[in-house]
Amino acid sequence: VVRQRLLQRYEHQPFVSCLAGFYTCQWKRYQRRRAEPGKCCCKMRECMFFPLLVGAFFFSLVFLYMCGEAKNDYNNFDWYNYETLGFWFLWSLVLLSVAALLFTYITLLLVLALCLLAEGQQLYLHWSHKIGTLIVLSCSVTALFVLSVLWGDQWKTVRLSLQITAPYLHVGAIAIMVLLSWPVAFHAIRADKKVIQVIIVGPYLAILLFLFLIPLGMYSPCIRQMGTLGPKPDLIGHRGAPMLAPENTKMSFQKTIEHGGAGLETDVTISYDGVPFLMHDKTLRRTTNIKEVYPNDVTKNAAFFSWDTLQKLNAGKWFLKDKPFLSIRLLSKADQSWAMNQTIYKLSDFLRLAESHNKYVIFDLYRPPDNHPYRDSWVNRTLEVIFESGIRPHLVLWLENSMRSFVHSVAPGFQQTRGRKAPVEDLLMSNIVKLNLAYNEMSSEDIRKYAEANITTNFYVISEPWLFSLAWCSGAHSVTTNAVHILKNLNQPLFLMTPKQYNIMWILTDLTSMLLISLIFTL
Repeated sequence: VVRQRLLQRYEHQPFVSCLAGFYTCQWKRYQRRRAEPGKCCCKMRECMFFPLLVGAFFFSLVFLYMCGEAKNDYNNFDWYNYETLGFWFLWSLVLLSVAALLFTYITLLLVLALCLLAEGQQLYLHWSHKIGTLIVLSCSVTALFVLSVLWGDQWKTVRLSLQITAPYLHVGAIAIMVLLSWPVAFHAIRADKKVIQVIIVGPYLAILLFLFLIPLGMYSPCIRQMGTLGPKPDLIGHRGAPMLAPENTKMSFQKTIEHGGAGLETDVTISYDGVPFLMHDKTLRRTTNIKEVYPNDVTKNAAFFSWDTLQKLNAGKWFLKDKPFLSIRLLSKADQSWAMNQTIYKLSDFLRLAESHNKYVIFDLYRPPDNHPYRDSWVNRTLEVIFESGIRPHLVLWLENSMRSFVHSVAPGFQQTRGRKAPVEDLLMSNIVKLNLAYNEMSSEDIRKYAEANITTNFYVISEPWLFSLAWCSGAHSVTTNAVHILKNLNQPLFLMTPKQYNIMWILTDLTSMLLISLIFTL
């Protein structure tokens, strides 16, 4: 008892008192308890809770990383929520903010704990922080589970991102291990039994060795020899330039052309009287003012409207009202006025615009629903409009798989394009010259295999510079993007380096960390 009392000292050291104040919520007077040599750094209850703190940190980190790398698909996430909830809101930013808040909170707690351990202090996490830790852990795990169920393909995006970020995450992980070496060395030296020392130091050294050697298994297409990088992929505007103008409108496609896009992508629906027009959604609710003009037809399929009726709708006001992209706030007054007056665009006008500027076109052709007069002649009607527009055949990337043989026979100049992977032999038999694939199917090996058979690849939708850089390094011929105005400014891929440069970075990181850790254990 006397010895325990002697170890309890009342001091007013600002640094330790501040750390303990935040961690234990004891501000008035902090009773400093140093861990006795040979004893555990905290009571059994605290020892059992500490892994939960580490687990909360890990899951919140994964949650934040996933949300950060998913930025490329924020618009799809917000569109999904719009379809579910019936109103537009930037839920993606809410999700990112929540992930950042959870991670920041739990990281501060973990840093405080490590600082107290480095000072040789006993840990006592206040009950309110324990509740907060459990909330962070449960929210992060629940969010990851829900996202995996509803948005499972995002894990493919995370795996792709590691091809870019892994070398830098490796450096960050080594830096964290260097910082952890101080509390590990402190408590290992104070341990009075060899077994305790092995328990403390063993896992630390095992993790450190793993991190030292993990670059041997890393792969990144952006780590390559000088002179082996292919040409920059062409940029195809996804529904035009939807970050700068209302999607699938004349203004949107003119913005793509203005920023140097090589092609235009859109979606084609056929009206009830046989006029192909541009519309992505099944209904007109999201991208027109139909609720104001025809409130009783809000849920009606867009294909059941006549062209005369469609012409009466405004296709631009929603863009300035809902602001689906943050960049909309930066539009000039002239562009805002231009956007306000956009109408639904006809396929024939779209094709003439592309022809006049020598731009490729690719579009999803939607088959009309049952009881539609063009239900069985939709492909023929679309072909008629294409021929009448006068667009040169080689500018048309024909994506629709129905009646492909017939289309090739009447329009042999079209570039036959397929929307999924297949054996090279099957593609050549179908006269396929291009693949249009989701970006999460990106594989440099497959791109190279198809290129050897003169089959090029286009990936959609790529709007983030890091993802575009990965596509460039992987050898993609073109990408469909929402951000032509951003990606046009990239003169070389981000994170591009030679194997020699990466080896130097790897070896210097390992040697520097080994030196610092050795000094810390020695001192």
